Amino acid sequence: MRRVLVALLISISITALAQDQKCGLTPEDFYKEKEVSDVAISPVGDMIAFTLTTILESENKRHREIWMIRLDDGQPLGEPFRFTSPSENSSSPNWSPDGALLSFQSRRGQDKNSTWFMRVSAPGGEAFHLDGVTARPVWSPDGKWIAFVDRPEANDTSQSPEKRREGWIAPDAITKTLDAKRFDGRVITSMRYKRDGILTLLPHYSVRKKAQIFVVPATGGEPHQLTDLPFDIREILWSGSGEHILFTGDELQDDEYNDDYTADIFAVSLEGGEPRKLTTNPGTERSPALSPDGSRLAYIFIGKRGAQLDLFVAALEPDCAFKGEPINLTENWDLFPGPPDWTSDGSAIRFRALASGNWHLLEIPAIGGEIKQITEGERALFSVSASEAGAWMAYTATDAVTPLNLYLSRGDGSGEHKLTAFNDNWLNEIDLEKPERLNWKVSDGTEIEGWLIKPIGYESGKKYPMILKIHGGPHSAYGNYFFRTFHILSASGFFVLYTNPRGSSGYGHYFTYATRGKWGLMDQEDFLTGIDAAIVKYPDIDPERIGVSGGSYGGYMTNWLTANTDRFAAAVTSRSIVDWEGWYGMSDAQNLTEYEFYGTPWEHRELYRKLSPLSYVENVTAPTLIIHSENDYRTPIGDGEQWFMALKKRKVPVELVRYPRSSHGLSRIGEPWLLVDRLERLRSWFVHWLIEKHSAKTDQ
Repeated sequence: MRRVLVALLISISITALAQDQKCGLTPEDFYKEKEVSDVAISPVGDMIAFTLTTILESENKRHREIWMIRLDDGQPLGEPFRFTSPSENSSSPNWSPDGALLSFQSRRGQDKNSTWFMRVSAPGGEAFHLDGVTARPVWSPDGKWIAFVDRPEANDTSQSPEKRREGWIAPDAITKTLDAKRFDGRVITSMRYKRDGILTLLPHYSVRKKAQIFVVPATGGEPHQLTDLPFDIREILWSGSGEHILFTGDELQDDEYNDDYTADIFAVSLEGGEPRKLTTNPGTERSPALSPDGSRLAYIFIGKRGAQLDLFVAALEPDCAFKGEPINLTENWDLFPGPPDWTSDGSAIRFRALASGNWHLLEIPAIGGEIKQITEGERALFSVSASEAGAWMAYTATDAVTPLNLYLSRGDGSGEHKLTAFNDNWLNEIDLEKPERLNWKVSDGTEIEGWLIKPIGYESGKKYPMILKIHGGPHSAYGNYFFRTFHILSASGFFVLYTNPRGSSGYGHYFTYATRGKWGLMDQEDFLTGIDAAIVKYPDIDPERIGVSGGSYGGYMTNWLTANTDRFAAAVTSRSIVDWEGWYGMSDAQNLTEYEFYGTPWEHRELYRKLSPLSYVENVTAPTLIIHSENDYRTPIGDGEQWFMALKKRKVPVELVRYPRSSHGLSRIGEPWLLVDRLERLRSWFVHWLIEKHSAKTDQ
């Protein structure tokens, strides 16, 4: 009897323990994720509007709605609530100066006008158009006018085949078309006939009407076209007096042979007339922001590709002409400032910047001086929005174990509290390992930074495989963000090492461009010494079971490392490059290698071949999964096909997975079903080669 009782107690204990144990992240958990973005706090700071994105698994799509939360002196009044219709997709909230109207973008049925408005007198309500407003509105300072940028005849409803195919046959083509109704192909004479993220080929640039400025009374009416320029107008803002509109644009936009940075800031009178160009220096000026009193303009300047990005301030005349020479506020600062925004009193300028894996809000006096950090923590801030008087600011933030949430703080960054918890329930049901920061030095003394995640349920003394993850760019960076792939691998029994090698952003200008002309040759050391540093920290990492994976530049380096070292037992390469000469002719981004490799393939043929993984493919032994999107125009699928064929011919275990209807951004913005499928294929490939095959060997 006693034995039966003991057995029963043991059984109950095991059952209870199993119930208490949590599992790690799985690919299917992506369907539960909800993302907060597009934060817009009302002018007086009593409401926050934001976009909430959910995944409709059964429909294989994302759904976006505008949500709101009410505030009373910085304290939330109740829970966030849905503001727009749940049956429609809505995003990009934007407040009128008096806070009475909220505009947003929404494609609804056959309606060609995607700009809608709602009154904010009660939760929800009926959405409506303002006559004449067909794009995101920018209100004048007195609230009497709305300016917007759109293409003339943008809402033309003509669906005739001739209209749909306009520009498919280049106007300057030499060959003749016998019957345009029977020919539904393309005749291309422009180098810019495709762009990643746009699944169809582009029409000839000369037939596209350029985006211009339109002005409408704030109550609606007949739009007045204020400009008629031979280039697209980009960012717009009103002058302090409301008598002018400032904007950015590039006069050499249609010069396909212009490799210089030539965008400028312009101003045009509300009365019309010829716009005035405000900037004259070589280089590009963008992201203009006007001081609260309208007397000064802040903007970002970059002289050429690879140059330092800087924040400038210029004093303005009443007609918006520059008064004196602009001041470079960040001349002695080695990081990259983001788009500027003025403090409410005009004494300082704020911007986001990346440093050592964190994105934070920084501030510099408008007359120059010391840069100070406003927000803190091992995390990344996005979508910052401040109330008109600057008393409050709202933003989203993420860290290594938490997807984006909405936060509110005082204008100085103090008193922060979280306002949303959309992901908390499902996150509480799983285990996530927090990453540990890892630093090491390479042979020239440069310090490299990375992070290491342990396997879920890690036990000291037990041997584990590890995956090296490599970011894209190369001038992007890993950091304290929520990377679901890393946690999925951790849940499957892997250590995960992710690093910011030389070439990454957030460590200074020289560090960012140190790999110029040396892709693979220099940064290979950073990855291999990072693996060594991880093994020193955790001797439980099995050096015989190291995998490598990455996308874009990370895919290139995955190919490079498996072709130039013998450290890796398996690989997953996504949207990768293997042959720079072939890539150059197929990609939409030739300027990348023209700068990074000091010219074109025919000018530096040996360098292009020296830096191509295909030149060393005979050395590859690592079983390789190749993931590629069929509509990737940044790193076209031909490179994935070349790598597959070379490895297959050499009898290296290899699979090629082709994803239809997908671009370079599959892993971030791809169709949910395909995105989740990709996660499972990556996970299962490494499990097979680094865990199951190893277990089979040890069992023999």
